[in-house]
Amino acid sequence: MNLNLEKIQGYSVLAVKDERIDAHNSAELKDAILHLIEQGEARIIVQLESVRFIDSSGLGALLSGHKNAAVRAGKFALANVQPQVVSMFELTRLNRVFEIYADVNEAIDSQI
Repeated sequence: MNLNLEKIQGYSVLAVKDERIDAHNSAELKDAILHLIEQGEARIIVQLESVRFIDSSGLGALLSGHKNAAVRAGKFALANVQPQVVSMFELTRLNRVFEIYADVNEAIDSQI
């Protein structure tokens, strides 16, 4: 999986550069998020601008990150989510679980 980690104003921004998050690469995403949390990163934004498709294993990887961040009193948000991916969050009602922002700056401004 092609991931890019950047620190912006105290936030760890993990950009997914693949077009798909599915059974073939979701474990790698989950591991990357968990690694950040274990390293003590308290504010994580996963940027999904390149992602055009996500399946249940991809949703599970993000949900795992969200839950693990919450257990450690951290913050976890999604940014730049494409409409076809947003529809998966709506279909599964996970849009009620995740904080989803138009872009990284909006997520940072909201002080997640």
